[in-house]
Amino acid sequence: MTIQQILLKYWGYSQFRPLQEDIINSVMEGNDTLALMPTGGGKSICFQIPALAKDGICIVISPLIALMKDQVENLKAKGIKALAITSAMSKNEIDAAFENCAYGNYKFLYLSPERLETDLARARIQKMKVNLIAVDEAHCISQWGYDFRPSYLKISEIRDLHPQIPVLALSATATPEVAKDIQNKLLFNSRRDGSPKENLLRKSFERKNLAYVVFQEEDKMNRLLKMAEKIHGTGIVYVRNRKKTQEVANFLKRHNVAADFYHAGLDSHVRDAKQDAWINNKVRVIVCTNAFGMGIDKPDVRFVVHLDMPDCLEAYFQEAGRAGRDEKKSYAVLLYNDADKIEMEHNLEVSFPSMEEIRKTYQALANYFQLPIGAGKGSTLDFDIHDFCSRYNLKPLVAFNAIKLLEREGYFVMTDAFYQPSRVHFLLNKEELYKFQVENVHYDEFIKIVLRSYSGVFDSYVKISDQDIGKKIRKTWGGVKNIFLELEKRNVLKYLPQTEMPRITFLTERTDAKDIFISADNLRKRKEKTEERMAAMIHYATSKTKCRSQMLLSYFGETDSYRCGICDICLERNKLELSSLEFESVSEQIKKKIALHPLTLIEIVDSVQNSSVDKTIRVVQWLIDNGKLIYSEDNKLTWRK
Repeated sequence: MTIQQILLKYWGYSQFRPLQEDIINSVMEGNDTLALMPTGGGKSICFQIPALAKDGICIVISPLIALMKDQVENLKAKGIKALAITSAMSKNEIDAAFENCAYGNYKFLYLSPERLETDLARARIQKMKVNLIAVDEAHCISQWGYDFRPSYLKISEIRDLHPQIPVLALSATATPEVAKDIQNKLLFNSRRDGSPKENLLRKSFERKNLAYVVFQEEDKMNRLLKMAEKIHGTGIVYVRNRKKTQEVANFLKRHNVAADFYHAGLDSHVRDAKQDAWINNKVRVIVCTNAFGMGIDKPDVRFVVHLDMPDCLEAYFQEAGRAGRDEKKSYAVLLYNDADKIEMEHNLEVSFPSMEEIRKTYQALANYFQLPIGAGKGSTLDFDIHDFCSRYNLKPLVAFNAIKLLEREGYFVMTDAFYQPSRVHFLLNKEELYKFQVENVHYDEFIKIVLRSYSGVFDSYVKISDQDIGKKIRKTWGGVKNIFLELEKRNVLKYLPQTEMPRITFLTERTDAKDIFISADNLRKRKEKTEERMAAMIHYATSKTKCRSQMLLSYFGETDSYRCGICDICLERNKLELSSLEFESVSEQIKKKIALHPLTLIEIVDSVQNSSVDKTIRVVQWLIDNGKLIYSEDNKLTWRK
């Protein structure tokens, strides 16, 4: 089938979105390709279609388990064979999954970058007929990007196993510096001199239907309420912490706005129910932490409000981009006040704990998991950070940031919490099991119910519902779990209880805490980069003269964009009845003149060329109203620094 026929058969579209076909053709021709597309721009199709068009299997590398699972389920729903290998799976399950991909007819295998480092993964991938390597969230490979994952640096080593297979890297948040770094680190098709052959295909990040708005607001709650009442349709409200999600949702509900809250600490069934209610418009506004939104494709979100300022423009742009994917008028609103800057500066400091705190946290982790020196490599363990901090009297924020710094150094990786149902695999064959049931009558009914409810339990691990089994035998989930554990002790079966805890996978052997070392130079550079991103975020929030869309696009390397005409800055400027060129010309002239020394209004008007007095005065007034021009003690105007 042609790529157009595949698009129509599996996705029901008769034509590609802009740039998708160019990316697909580049990959089909065997070229390493970096695709930069905005959130909701259809990145997954860019690797799924060429993988379906060619013989073999596509290896998809992604850092987010929830996103992997969503994509695998979506592919299965289309009748396409796909699977994901995650840290929640047993060794037998992982081994069987690799076998299926090496010798079965699977088209997609989703893996975390950490999984690629294992000998098993490398040995099995070498046996596979790989047709494409897709690297999602590719900005994670850049050490100076906002979401660096050290294991991404190992992806290039996998290329040695299939040197002729192209790589497609994808991102929605790469700056020009990071885009260059991605291609370099992934060893794009090299030139004769060994330098990477750059191949960047970029769709403009511009969202013409999305109005970016910033309100400097002390009473954020009432401003949010006014927006929820004025803007029709569904919305997302992002806040920093879990407690605040419930407080804000309750505030909206008290004022007759159908709202609910969402965060990673909720039970998975509760999260799914809340998410489904919002997607199906039973709830209008979802108030959440940044745990919400990844992988959710709801096209009719009319507004995204940030009640707390994100740490960087990359995060803001990605979250704001969840509004208006149906290309209808939508709003991305940031509510900002001086307290946000103070909080960001505090967060910056606690984000970089001292070496003493880092070593203390590492030692506490070793004690928590009871790992002796030299042990633990490859171990994946459930991790409750609240229990951990309580047990060792650690400050949660300091401990979390120490863990993130250790993760960046490659000691281990911590995955987000996600739901994994219980699984069971019978070790006895049918004849042996029948004999066991005869000899142990009190287990007979329970075993029969499991066998009647689930097929394949003799062949491999099968997902089960403890709750459904409990209903049939009138026992609680705990009672069902206990029976399974009893049967496991008697070597009848293997049982993996359901979990939704974050997990830590140790990538190296546990070492003595005093030997933990993080380069002071690296820490300094990382802190400087974090400060730069924070400064860019604050500049965006406080700026009152440049189009919001232009600021965002410029940050991501698009320097030739036009004013959007619909952000808060543009709407104010539109009132001046000046063209963009006229305003910029007058504003720049004023700035240059005042840079020499303060001037009176009359002196400014006389100094500006190619503009009428009326227009110049309107620009001056706008600059004063927006805090760019201020009066000195001698009643002259100067540019605010």
